[in-house]
Amino acid sequence: MAKSGSVIGWKLDRALRGDLLAQFPPRYPDVDADHVTLQVQAERAPVPPEVDATIVGHADDGKSLEAMVVRIDGCTDRPDGSIFHITWSLDKAQGRKARESNDLLKERGWHRLEHPVPISLDPARF
Repeated sequence: MAKSGSVIGWKLDRALRGDLLAQFPPRYPDVDADHVTLQVQAERAPVPPEVDATIVGHADDGKSLEAMVVRIDGCTDRPDGSIFHITWSLDKAQGRKARESNDLLKERGWHRLEHPVPISLDPARF
């Protein structure tokens, strides 16, 4: 697991977060809706630049984890082979962890939104 400060990516704009949660109500009790990861174990990597970002899809295991797929500068594929996403909500009481969104997307795929939603992301280290 990456230690704090060793992950780079983009934080979801806090002013936009509430509107997005209203538009896409979380299915599970623990709301994440916090960030998009670019790279883990990135202690020496620079914070990424600003990007053009759009929520383009949704994944849900139907039990305790959901994620929103994000297109970054025209691409949903992360350099490490996973998919850009925001863990939307999960049920921690069932032992779920936000990082499991990577497995959800890889194993079950995702559904395209009929109307993609542009979002604002802030470059960050977390």
